[in-house]
Amino acid sequence: MAFSSAEAFAPATVANLGVGFDILGMALAGMGDRATVSWRDAPDIIISRIEGDNAQLPRDPKQNVAAVSARAMLAHLGENRGLRIELVKGLPLASGLGSSAASAVVTVIALNKLLGDPFTREQLLPFCLEGEALVSGYHADNVAPCLLGGIVLVAGITVAAMQPLPVPADMHLALATPALAVPTNQARALLPDSVSLRHLIHQTGMVSRLIDALHRDDLQALGAAMEGDRVIEPARAGLMLLLDEMRALAKRNGAIALFIGGAGPTLCALCDCAEVARRVATAMQSAYQSANFDCIAQATRVDRAGAVVLRAQ
Repeated sequence: MAFSSAEAFAPATVANLGVGFDILGMALAGMGDRATVSWRDAPDIIISRIEGDNAQLPRDPKQNVAAVSARAMLAHLGENRGLRIELVKGLPLASGLGSSAASAVVTVIALNKLLGDPFTREQLLPFCLEGEALVSGYHADNVAPCLLGGIVLVAGITVAAMQPLPVPADMHLALATPALAVPTNQARALLPDSVSLRHLIHQTGMVSRLIDALHRDDLQALGAAMEGDRVIEPARAGLMLLLDEMRALAKRNGAIALFIGGAGPTLCALCDCAEVARRVATAMQSAYQSANFDCIAQATRVDRAGAVVLRAQ
């Protein structure tokens, strides 16, 4: 069936899950980006509208992740038709919620529908990565869960390297995103070029424990592993507003653990029920506001579906 336009939604994500730097990612229910992609007569791609970015994202299609991903997909098919992309940003920029990944994924999902679904969902991964590479290089720890949903082990940048992981039944999350941008490249620049053998052994042990905990539905063990990072969090802690205070506050309100969402500044607390997640989110938001920082906070769960087409016509 031929369509002239298609609209899609792609969810927020958090990468790393504390200890799994660049190899673990999780899709989050609730917030996300929407995009409408439609054909145009001229052969070029244009960004006709971006809403919700406070005019910060580039409109130049060569510099915009959505347009770059779309162009990669059309080039692969040998298509020369032009596109109009309208993007509605539901995610704050430089927040640790996978904003650039969502822009890439939502556009590719909509374009795939516009083309009549020539690709499976997994086959769309390389096109999404082309856009994401503009911002943070070829890393699939946000793109993969955004596209596929759930919690994903990312052992590379190919489809074969993506492994869906179990989601514990009682896994709830509390998110707090203070109004403080932390660009991914800035956060990556703080990381050490090498680590000691002692830290390597510890880090791989914690990642193994995390994956084991997911398979056993053990939230306590999961939380301990998430907070077991001795490499990435210590290097980035100075960029995270009130990190220690928020971890203590979250636990006083019932959270099991708290970790940095991707490059931050979003903080993500692991909880065992919706009531605790709501209480923790509210407490963290109030604490940031008391410190004179605006803050977006919410209780949420893992989004198991990933990006979805909303309509096509």
